[in-house]
Amino acid sequence: MTQSPPVRCPWAGVDDAEYARYHDEEWGVPKADDRALFEKLVLEGFQSGLSWRTILKKRDNFRRAFHDFDAARIARYGEKDKARLMADAGIVRNRLKIEATIDNAKAYLALSEKQRLSAFIWGFLDGRPLIHERTTMKEVPAETELSKRISKALKAEGFRFVGPTTVYAFMQASGMVNDHLVVCHRHAACAALQAKFKAPVT
Repeated sequence: MTQSPPVRCPWAGVDDAEYARYHDEEWGVPKADDRALFEKLVLEGFQSGLSWRTILKKRDNFRRAFHDFDAARIARYGEKDKARLMADAGIVRNRLKIEATIDNAKAYLALSEKQRLSAFIWGFLDGRPLIHERTTMKEVPAETELSKRISKALKAEGFRFVGPTTVYAFMQASGMVNDHLVVCHRHAACAALQAKFKAPVT
């Protein structure tokens, strides 16, 4: 007997196998690893004006091109690295976003002397994810007052391409909020993980 496919959030293109795996295994799972959060923040910045599906298909190329998002190494990038990245067809070749990534690596390192990135961001939620009960995609906002506050704080620390919409997408993907629709098979699974999750905020 053929098993029915799981009900997923009705994203455009979610029937694509790689995108479906991302939805089912990564999106909405709470994360507190600094390197993973830095990578996610950078990639969300690259997504600006594009679809996440486009970035996802290039993610391995981004990891290779940016030395697995080693912030200390990226912060030392010079003109040769910029030229190398601009010539790399495997990533999004946008000079402003490439230069912003270098600046973000420097901001990340400067912040880490005071506080971990995860503690800085999760501190706005007191370490606890927000579990929503959304029933339609129309209920899912592009940004919130909280994402505006986090965006403003990140910009004050020197981060770029971290507007409120980019930050909210980052929050959704990193499990800081649960925006899987209640009919989606991942809502309950992520809610269970989030209910047990508490990020250190000091």
